[in-house]
Amino acid sequence: MITDLTQGKPSKMLFNLALPMVISILFQQLYNLVDSVIVGRFVGGNALYAIGSSFSLTMIFLAVATGSSVGITVVAGKFFGAKKYADLKTTVSTTFIGMFFVSIFFTIAGALLAKPILALLGTPDYIMEDAVTYLQIFFYGLLFIYMYNVVSGAFAAVGDSKTSLVFLIISSLLNIGLDLLFVCVFRMGVAGAAWATLISQAVAAMPALFVLYRRLSKLESESAPWFSLTHLRIVLRVAIPSMVQHAIVSLGNLFIQGRVNYFSTDNEAVGTAYTAAIKLNTVAINCFVTIGNAVSSFTAQNLGAAQPDRVKKGCWAGIFISVCVALPIVLIYMLLGDGALKLFMTESTSSNIDEVIRIGREFLNIISPFYLIIPIKIVMDGVLRGGERMAEFLTSTFSDLVLRVIFAYILTIFTPLKEAGIWWAWPIGWVISVAISLVFYLVGKWQGATKVNDSKQSKAE
Repeated sequence: MITDLTQGKPSKMLFNLALPMVISILFQQLYNLVDSVIVGRFVGGNALYAIGSSFSLTMIFLAVATGSSVGITVVAGKFFGAKKYADLKTTVSTTFIGMFFVSIFFTIAGALLAKPILALLGTPDYIMEDAVTYLQIFFYGLLFIYMYNVVSGAFAAVGDSKTSLVFLIISSLLNIGLDLLFVCVFRMGVAGAAWATLISQAVAAMPALFVLYRRLSKLESESAPWFSLTHLRIVLRVAIPSMVQHAIVSLGNLFIQGRVNYFSTDNEAVGTAYTAAIKLNTVAINCFVTIGNAVSSFTAQNLGAAQPDRVKKGCWAGIFISVCVALPIVLIYMLLGDGALKLFMTESTSSNIDEVIRIGREFLNIISPFYLIIPIKIVMDGVLRGGERMAEFLTSTFSDLVLRVIFAYILTIFTPLKEAGIWWAWPIGWVISVAISLVFYLVGKWQGATKVNDSKQSKAE
């Protein structure tokens, strides 16, 4: 249902928008976890490591999907808040057309370059074949990933986070069923998990696109062209910095993965433990990022309606919601971390399971307490994105990345911490970047973005 976020109590409106989005990301993370759990338990620790070694690389391409989703959420959200429905429709269709061609290009390039890139990262020979297989199938499904992210961003722009949740739940349940069928019954290994994900993503994307089209067609407006260079430039002005932000983070994770691969050469347990622990970490971080995206949508609509004071209330409400989500996750990871890690493997498939659990628990014990701090940065970054303060947004993110990579190398080379030095690099980067985001938010330049960019509909475009 389309919802006007410029009316009503800010905390309530944000909660109603964010809750379905958080549930949605939990289901999305559920089938990502199930991929790893089923592969780890039924194929083996090396197969789990193969999926993990591909993860950092896939995140670079997913950065484009995330950036496009943020771009359409912010720009279309402002048009919706200003009641410019023709511009809203053109923004959505233009973004779809652009992302279609981008996905085709990346699919071809990624499938061809998968093995050389993995080799460049120092991926061990004993997992290379499985890693390449998983990565290539991932690239075949990029079109559906990009399509769904644009649809999800468009729904968020008009205050509807429930519709995309329904499709994602269906997709998640289907993915789990196909995982069990392909991996456990057909014994397809890593390839089975990858194909299960691709098929389930297609099932979510296609009907969601149809529903979005029907929903937008009910908004009364003058004739709106399907494609506009003007609208594309407006979306790219927000989307590209967000893409760069996520790509920078993913690039940093590639350096981290390379460092993990270094330690895995002598101790295979390091790579397996990192893959399992980083999956659990990703669940937590993506919950906070999703709330940040809801704040961006809330910010865009209210700045489009020239109501910056509502944004401030929404920001602090977003931080409160995020901390409430973080607290149980911290307790679970700190108290029940061993059990969570054991989901990914069994003694029959992992001969060094005790060492894997020890290393994975060390990772979780170091970083999970800082889940109570990182939401401050993520939510305030959501305000900066919604206010189109992309330079400040990128500065905060880039600082986090650079510090994380630098300290990952310093602490593993010049101290006796070994792989634990990699884990400590996370909270160091987070603490400093939180301070930077807080300064940018308090300076308040994001409040200047209270006017919707003027655009002229032109069929000539």
